[in-house]
Amino acid sequence: MNTATTSSTTTVDLNPGFFARRNLWDWVFAALVCVGGVFALQQYGNAMDGYEKGILLLTIPSLVGLGWFWRPLQKLMLAVAGLSLLAIWLYHGSDGAAHIDRADAVFGLKYFLSSQSAILWMCMLCFMATLFYWIALFARNERNSFGTIASGMTWVAVTLALVGTMVRWYESYLLGPDVGHIPVSNLYEVFVMFIWMTALFYLYYEAQYTTRALGGFVMLVVSAAVGFLLWYTLVREAHAIQPLIPALQSWWMKLHVPANFIGYGTFALAAMVAFAYLIKQQAQETKWYKLAPLWLLGVALCFEPLAFRQSQQGGSSYWLVYFGISALIVGAILAARKPIAARLPAFELLDNVMYKSIAVGFAFFTIATVLGALWAAEAWGGYWSWDPKETWALIVWLNYAAWLHMRLMKGLRGTVSAWWALVGLAVTTFAFLGVNMFLSGLHSYGEL
Repeated sequence: MNTATTSSTTTVDLNPGFFARRNLWDWVFAALVCVGGVFALQQYGNAMDGYEKGILLLTIPSLVGLGWFWRPLQKLMLAVAGLSLLAIWLYHGSDGAAHIDRADAVFGLKYFLSSQSAILWMCMLCFMATLFYWIALFARNERNSFGTIASGMTWVAVTLALVGTMVRWYESYLLGPDVGHIPVSNLYEVFVMFIWMTALFYLYYEAQYTTRALGGFVMLVVSAAVGFLLWYTLVREAHAIQPLIPALQSWWMKLHVPANFIGYGTFALAAMVAFAYLIKQQAQETKWYKLAPLWLLGVALCFEPLAFRQSQQGGSSYWLVYFGISALIVGAILAARKPIAARLPAFELLDNVMYKSIAVGFAFFTIATVLGALWAAEAWGGYWSWDPKETWALIVWLNYAAWLHMRLMKGLRGTVSAWWALVGLAVTTFAFLGVNMFLSGLHSYGEL
């Protein structure tokens, strides 16, 4: 008697669809974002015009998509939402009304959750994270806890920066309906954006490539921005919320500025990775005069505080200390280039991070430039006026367009691309700050 044996085969989908990869928590997160969006529309819809309501509705699927793309963002968004709502609740007194003066009277607001307190905590954590990243880089055990602590501090810094931004938005409306605006209107506010955006992009690449070796380099530029922010706060008292000038009273600002700073943040990240690339490449160089280009880079990094010391009143001693610390850091990195290079990732990985950062930044900077032209047409009656800010934005765009063209069409790699990325940071810094310091034009509302 023959026994027939039947075998069944199970088909495994090795490339599941986008929605098939969603787990239960992804859908719970999406539901929470939708509920939060509806709540914001009902609670604050009276303070929004039609364009702003449209932006809010488009923000809901955008946040869901970002949370699904990179799951750590889900926890970040929920933490920011929870802490922001807690801060808003603390602003309400026993009479049920919100009072701005409670920022200095309520313990939780005064020391943690008012916009200024949260941003100052962000500043301290960025400095501490930079220090711990460098300690982790020199630690003998690759799985040391210093790197984990540094990453955790960076996550908390990003969280508090976003909480400070959201609470500042609410505080502006407490000062008066005509004062209220999204906090992306002056150098203080956009520097906060630059800090958390650059740090967050770095955290993404850290997770994607499973290495913390670049944290010390990237967080140096973040800490430099924190140094400027502290000076701008203490000497210029720029943290005070001011009403928008007429030229900024446009919904275009809500789109143009964030897109611009995704570009600035990723360009800065690429430049610091390029710096790490050159340090690794020059690790075995024993003749110091051949390291002159990197020494010149150190001078360029210190140019900003010198310019501020000469062109601004107040804070002279602050910028001298800033200059000294910057010079010492650059010198220390060059002196310790051999052990640093041994712990840095392969050249191919560094080159890939540079490319991806510039590609993302270029895409968003292009969008920001187009949006800026549309905004200019509405505000000043023309799409382009060769204003200094516009001219230098075009120079930045052309610089990175050429970089990407040479890489994609001519296979640009290695030393030239790394130096080019660093030159790009110098050009971008002048477009961001130098124009505000030394030139004037239609964008003079952003001068220091």
